[in-house]
Amino acid sequence: MPNKEKFTGCTISSPHCQCFDMLTVEEQELIDSKSVNVVFNAGETLCKQGSLSSHIMYIKKGLVKVFIENNQSTLVLKMVTDGNLLGLSSLKEGSNVFPYSAMAYIETHVKQIDINIFKQIINKNTAFAKGIIEMLVSNSETIHGRFFCLMHKQSYGRLADILLCMSNRIFKSNEFNIPISRKDLAELTGMNSETVIRILKKFQEDGLISIEGKTFQILDFERLVKISEAG
Repeated sequence: MPNKEKFTGCTISSPHCQCFDMLTVEEQELIDSKSVNVVFNAGETLCKQGSLSSHIMYIKKGLVKVFIENNQSTLVLKMVTDGNLLGLSSLKEGSNVFPYSAMAYIETHVKQIDINIFKQIINKNTAFAKGIIEMLVSNSETIHGRFFCLMHKQSYGRLADILLCMSNRIFKSNEFNIPISRKDLAELTGMNSETVIRILKKFQEDGLISIEGKTFQILDFERLVKISEAG
């Protein structure tokens, strides 16, 4: 399997926010006392762009699409998996709204943490604050990778990049079930559904992947990597 840090097209590389490991027992108890656990069904909105942000969201289990939108179009910034956080941009002083929307691709379990308590612990626990900074950096790297992919890669390179990212970073296997529709996959790659379906068929014909329903298997990593790199 290729280098796991190489493909930044869909999600951050960290599989778990290790910052919570840096909390004292008292701090963990404080967070727990000021948190609410919520389950979102597939298609439900976790937060809306421009809405007030009163909490930080810890994704305990699930898969989430983070995006910005206007009346005409939607741009997917990243996918968020288990063990990651949403709403960190709201920690900035003077910023009290979500700069993006988030929607559950599948049933998603979220721990909503009071943002004032979160800030309080950041100010007191430097190790915890360092972990948050590292996650913010990873988020920036992911979005930079997304923009590079969308702006500089052609359709074949974009789709190859997303498939490799899903294999390496989300499902961590060369065979995986994609819990999203072809329309969602098209949205991730900045293409229309017809183009995605056509390229997937071409990848199958060339022996790069196999598809059975929503089960994908990458058969030739090296060639798919070359397509991703060539763009």
